[in-house]
Amino acid sequence: MVRPLRQRAEQKFADELALLKEQDSASKPQGWQLSPRAVKAFILGEPELGVDKKYYGEAALVERAIVSLMSNQGLMLVGPPGTAKSMLSELLACAISGTSELLVQGTAGTSEEQLKYTWNFAQLLSNGPSLEALVKSPIYHAMEQGKVARIEELTRCPQEIQDALISILSEKQLTVPELGVSIQAQPGFNLIGTANLADKGVNEMSSALKRRFNFETVPVLQDPLQERRLIQSQVSTQLAQQSVSVAIADELVALLVQVFNDLRRKGQSNLQSLEAVLSTAEAVNIVHACALQSHFLQQPLSGAHIAQQMHGSVIKDNVEDMAKLASYLDIIVRERAREQAHWRDFFEAGKVLWMS
Repeated sequence: MVRPLRQRAEQKFADELALLKEQDSASKPQGWQLSPRAVKAFILGEPELGVDKKYYGEAALVERAIVSLMSNQGLMLVGPPGTAKSMLSELLACAISGTSELLVQGTAGTSEEQLKYTWNFAQLLSNGPSLEALVKSPIYHAMEQGKVARIEELTRCPQEIQDALISILSEKQLTVPELGVSIQAQPGFNLIGTANLADKGVNEMSSALKRRFNFETVPVLQDPLQERRLIQSQVSTQLAQQSVSVAIADELVALLVQVFNDLRRKGQSNLQSLEAVLSTAEAVNIVHACALQSHFLQQPLSGAHIAQQMHGSVIKDNVEDMAKLASYLDIIVRERAREQAHWRDFFEAGKVLWMS
């Protein structure tokens, strides 16, 4: 059987979910397939049971998120781009409801029908409004089945679309006036929204909608060691799915994490932070691309690969960022290059890309 390019969490971690469900003797909120304690173990790992760690952020944040979903409030995960908000929302929905596929992707073109329902127009024209002609949205399904639905990039949705969520979250019901019925949410129903701080102000949430959510800020991973472990874990998984075998030296991952941490520090003396997003997700993409380049071109991995893939993945064609990187190379990297081979390779490749 051919695996899809990206497996949903409930597919990827089916064995762990089954194991936790079998071992879970704690009480569960109505509609939940796992207890809050088991949900936490699924996300943060439980080595004694053979459950791997999947989220490398603060344990307290995960605990607060779980508690929010036990209440009548929705959960809103906000933070800089690339801080694993979507991954955390997927893991929470998967562990609580057994599925993470009840998803609405927020865009400037998101319509009210995508949040509620639309119609099969062939049946509508032939038989008129009926339950059979109704095409249910992911949120409709979640209310009907008592599951957790997700809304990605909520602040990208137009204001009137956001406002359509207020009655769903407050009344826990969805009215279909054409049929004269109201769908009442079953126990277990809730919503997880995500929003990037970079998009703040695009379509600011109303105070009425904000009151229906508990807000949790998902920060950039601060611990370099944890970030390195996460990058290695994610890249190893991606390479295994592609049947690619490449040994990635921890020194190279440490180099990239150090570069990102240096350039994230706003206001640091003689150093300007980049406009580009320097998230852990971008770091994973860079190391993965380096491994593929090494494998298919049969080149030994080096700091030069990091510079090249960083240019393509993060910097792109931002002239101002290239000037800042040139300054960073000259002020910080030049000194490190005198003592360490990986930094020397990074410096030489960076000179060609950013200082020429």
